[in-house]
Amino acid sequence: MARTFGLELLPAGGPKRFTYAELKAATKDFSDFIGRGGFGDVYKGELPDHRVVAVKCLKHVTGGDAEFWAEVTIIARMHHLNLVRLWGFCAEKGQRILVYEHVPNGSLDKYLFQVGRIGSSRRGMELDPDTENPENPVLDWSIRYRIALGVARAIAYLHEECLEWVLHCDIKPENILLGDDFCPKISDFGLAKLKKKEDFVSMSRIRGTRGYMAPEWIKSDQITSKADVYSFGMVLLEIVIGVRSFEIQGSQMNSEDWYFPNWAFDKVFKEMKVEDILDRHIKNSYDRRLHFDMVDRMVKTAMWCLQDRPDMRPSMGKVAKMLEGTVEITEPKKPTIFFLGDE
Repeated sequence: MARTFGLELLPAGGPKRFTYAELKAATKDFSDFIGRGGFGDVYKGELPDHRVVAVKCLKHVTGGDAEFWAEVTIIARMHHLNLVRLWGFCAEKGQRILVYEHVPNGSLDKYLFQVGRIGSSRRGMELDPDTENPENPVLDWSIRYRIALGVARAIAYLHEECLEWVLHCDIKPENILLGDDFCPKISDFGLAKLKKKEDFVSMSRIRGTRGYMAPEWIKSDQITSKADVYSFGMVLLEIVIGVRSFEIQGSQMNSEDWYFPNWAFDKVFKEMKVEDILDRHIKNSYDRRLHFDMVDRMVKTAMWCLQDRPDMRPSMGKVAKMLEGTVEITEPKKPTIFFLGDE
């Protein structure tokens, strides 16, 4: 089977096939739980060579060993600075387990949203008792920009540079891990094909996460790479604002017609007050001379990503260029929640 799918041709240091017993020992019987995602639970472990790993036990995956091996082969051949590296896998006794590098600084959400939930305004926020580590540093503007650009380049790689086109389907801060120097690394890429088909198309179990899903998921339209572009746009706004989009929508603004991207659009393009939407925890460090171009590009790029029609959104390759400042960013159409009243 390994020869059939070319695993024997992978270079030294490529993905290793682990036994279930080896991973059980590495994780101390799966005792160090570090996260839960749409594809399964993740445990911290240590291999005999002292490498620290993240062990993801997949749930509700479809197909037999052959299909799983084929998908693992594809994932293992995706190499990019801003993608989490797959080191190995286990396909034994019905188990489907992936072994990744462990990314030390955790996920982006722990840094952006650590100050708690929103009340009727953005003032007087209290510490969220569910926050794992309230001591996480507040990310400065240059780090936030580097995170945004790194994530954009990684998604562009998945969409445009891989031999097989890859749709992520669940771009969100929890799936953006931060390594040394806060270098961003996307996790859970390449796994969409392993999910059962009903998970992928059923209206009762739409793929993705509330607040980040593109309108076409709700409308049951054809899903393309532009769905990832929309999700990235929402993450990009959150990187600038430091608050979850749906938390603002649910509690800060009382109007049912209020829409997070719509509000940001007015601030940037109508009122010309990008400073009004900045994360208040680093607003004091905002220097218009140093940071305006960077932040302005991030918000305006997000507006293009959040267009309600997929064909109006740029490709991720162009999104990366917009963030880099190598292409001009024209004024987009104002984003709307068109699907709420559209049958």
